[in-house]
Amino acid sequence: MALPRYTVPSLTKENGAKVAKILQERLHSLNDLQLTLKHIHWNVVGPHFIAVHEMLDPQVDAVRLMADAVAERIATLGVAPVGTPGALVAARSWDDYHLGRATAIEHLGALDEVYEGVITSHRKAAADTEELDAVTNDLLIGHLHDLELFHWFVRAHLESTGGALATEGAKTELEAAREAHKAK
Repeated sequence: MALPRYTVPSLTKENGAKVAKILQERLHSLNDLQLTLKHIHWNVVGPHFIAVHEMLDPQVDAVRLMADAVAERIATLGVAPVGTPGALVAARSWDDYHLGRATAIEHLGALDEVYEGVITSHRKAAADTEELDAVTNDLLIGHLHDLELFHWFVRAHLESTGGALATEGAKTELEAAREAHKAK
């Protein structure tokens, strides 16, 4: 990544570029998440269809706002944010979402894994920016509040009264979907 011609006051161009690179990875992740949430919204079926269908729209809207804030922060740092689908696919380190038309519980099981990955990566980005840029760190921490809340909404559907998650131990979306389906 080339150094920006300028960045925010008190950051070196090198640190501005470093922070922008971290944020670009988050932008790809958030863009992927909003598309995945909408995909689930369109493809969920079964007895809990309407509850999940309606639960997802506010999450989509919030994640879109997060992506916009990240892109604008990248631009503020003097770097051009990249939000094209091709760039996202080329840069991502995760697989595409695998479920098509499926029951609410199967999608929620898979979404549990999606949120786990997004939140884990977002926490790492927050830690990586803690010493570099307080404003970016604050932005990411604010996003984590909402992402973790949305994850809890998903997990509430997967949790037993004893507190066990139906997806516990699952390593992939498809495995989590199967486990969630078996538990219900």
